[in-house]
Amino acid sequence: MKILHVFNRHRGGGGADNAWDATIALSQRRGLDVDSFERDSRDLSTNMAGKFSAFANGLYPSAALRAFAARLEQDRPDIVHTHELYPLLTPWLFEICTRVGIPIIQSCYDFRITCPIATHHDGAGVCTRCADHGAHHALLRNCRDSLPESAAFALRHAVAGWLDFYRRHVTRFIALTDFSRDWLHAQAGIPIDRISVNECAIPAAPDPVDPANGTYFAFAGRFVPEKGLDLLVDASRMTGLPIHVAGPAGSDPAPLVAQGVPVTITDGPQSLAAVYRGARALVVPSLWFETFAIVAAEAMAHGVPVIASRIGALNDTVREGRTGLHFAPGDAADLARQMRRLWDDPALCRTLGAAAHADVVARFSEDAHFDRLVAAYDAALTAPAISSPDTRRSRWT
Repeated sequence: MKILHVFNRHRGGGGADNAWDATIALSQRRGLDVDSFERDSRDLSTNMAGKFSAFANGLYPSAALRAFAARLEQDRPDIVHTHELYPLLTPWLFEICTRVGIPIIQSCYDFRITCPIATHHDGAGVCTRCADHGAHHALLRNCRDSLPESAAFALRHAVAGWLDFYRRHVTRFIALTDFSRDWLHAQAGIPIDRISVNECAIPAAPDPVDPANGTYFAFAGRFVPEKGLDLLVDASRMTGLPIHVAGPAGSDPAPLVAQGVPVTITDGPQSLAAVYRGARALVVPSLWFETFAIVAAEAMAHGVPVIASRIGALNDTVREGRTGLHFAPGDAADLARQMRRLWDDPALCRTLGAAAHADVVARFSEDAHFDRLVAAYDAALTAPAISSPDTRRSRWT
């Protein structure tokens, strides 16, 4: 089976980039014939010329599409597996695959299909205006904090929706959780039988820690509003309990350090693992739905329980009362209550941590991930031709 992976790397990296790299590496180790066609947002300058290039390519990247068509002709893969495509590739490449009869698998690491900015979060809370009433709301609400950028994101989303790229061309979708699958079905109208669920592969540590010995509550992720970091800082102040924040390269630690919060800027898996392994629990205070929350599974892999917002895919990844605890989204007092509970009850902390490690072994192993991946490929290869009505309508525009 010959697979061509197609993706646009994010400027700042992140969980999605790590996930598709891991999928490609695993597929190669397991004997699949794998290659990649990629573009990198870091190749775009940050000046006005770079922003205009991102805008133009996000609407129709003619040079990239010609290169992609040539690559298909050269490689003749059995399946094209697409990941993130904006701004340098775009779903326009689906039409090329359809013309030559190659099935498409689309992995969904975020909510790009139903939200112009991919988060369903408007800076204040969960937002579904564009999914419900049209992509122009991203411009009206200036969701990128830049009117030109907001206009660009709204326009490219409207084009993709009006042309119904995903439903007309993608043979099979891979969601990371049951929540994400159900969301794609309900909000994007994708038939449920065209969506597979395949959680990320997370290797379980052979030497899980005793989290009751942890000396702080950890946060790992980007320092952006929808991740809810301010909520954790507030809960720490309420309880007086220590926290430790880990952010990826490029994060600005200064505002947190000024508040007395210890910060580690991670430079790879080892430094991030060290933060997990020193924690009483990982806190995932997200204000958006998440599609998986890979940091939660990574902490669980080390035997560390998770305190997570009771929202979206976090309800699937973190099992309430079994592998961690949930709290009301956006409620610092409720988060503080759960932090205090784990701090004062080391036995509960150990029980949840041990169960979390076992859950990673059972659900997120490489074997389980690869079996689900190949099943999705097999389903795509044997699927009948997509027959969908012309659904180009105003809800997308």
